[in-house]
Amino acid sequence: MPDDIPPLAPGLYLVATPIGNLGDITLRALDVLRSVDRIACEDTRQTQKLLNHFHIEKKTVSCHEHNELSRASELIHEIKRGSAVALVSDAGTPAVSDPGSRLVHEAIAAGVPVIPIPGANAAVTSLVASGLPTVEFQFLGFLPEKAGTRRTFLEKLAAMPRVTPQTIIFYEAPHRILETLSDIEKIWGGMLHTVVARELTKVHEEFIRGTVAEVRSTLAVRDRIRGEITLLIEAPALSGLSAGKPALSGAAEKISDQITRLKSESGIDEKEALKRLARELDRSKSDLYRELQRERAAKR
Repeated sequence: MPDDIPPLAPGLYLVATPIGNLGDITLRALDVLRSVDRIACEDTRQTQKLLNHFHIEKKTVSCHEHNELSRASELIHEIKRGSAVALVSDAGTPAVSDPGSRLVHEAIAAGVPVIPIPGANAAVTSLVASGLPTVEFQFLGFLPEKAGTRRTFLEKLAAMPRVTPQTIIFYEAPHRILETLSDIEKIWGGMLHTVVARELTKVHEEFIRGTVAEVRSTLAVRDRIRGEITLLIEAPALSGLSAGKPALSGAAEKISDQITRLKSESGIDEKEALKRLARELDRSKSDLYRELQRERAAKR
């Protein structure tokens, strides 16, 4: 250990590592990796590449989804005996859609200090460059792999009440992204604001922004879709009054039909229905009124 790096106190250090560009590792992360007694890794082979790049020689041990609970008791025992142990995933922040959360839970229950060493995270990195709302956002990790389960999950998500538009972030596999975008288009409508962030921080980093229909069309013409993918959508506001109804009501259903539905459900006049709908969709009342008039004119 270099002389200018003080010894670490015993504890479990959650160390974020780069998600692509090795230059994104923090100075503090390097200091911790050099100073700990042992590094628990999602994949020891992957972590060894990182350690070799930064000339760090350290004992490693596997800690992945299949052995995390059994490994936890061993690591916690080491820490209680005075060791400092780092936990890393293959890329990004451990325990976020990666192994680590069960180890953290067990460590806290055992009274072991848990110290986060912040750094790269694909969800936040994609959010800040997406152009979608950042005041309210929700990260939901990987979507269900089975098509039916995924559609049911998305339908329930679309029906949840939201006071304001909210960005929802998912991780998705490249071979499923087109099916997922198709499901989202059917549930929310083709005009839903959508961003696909691919290969973040790497040479071929790409952001595809537009409506869900546009993003799906852009990807559909490619021979092959590769790389790590983060999917972001801007879920429209949905009041408790409209919750439980098909999500198309906020994205593809005509304004005139939404006004009619609100008048029928609530016994209110058109002016009040416009006001409520404007709040639900986070749009101006005058904008909705103009769209309503255009729809009526098109029927004549």
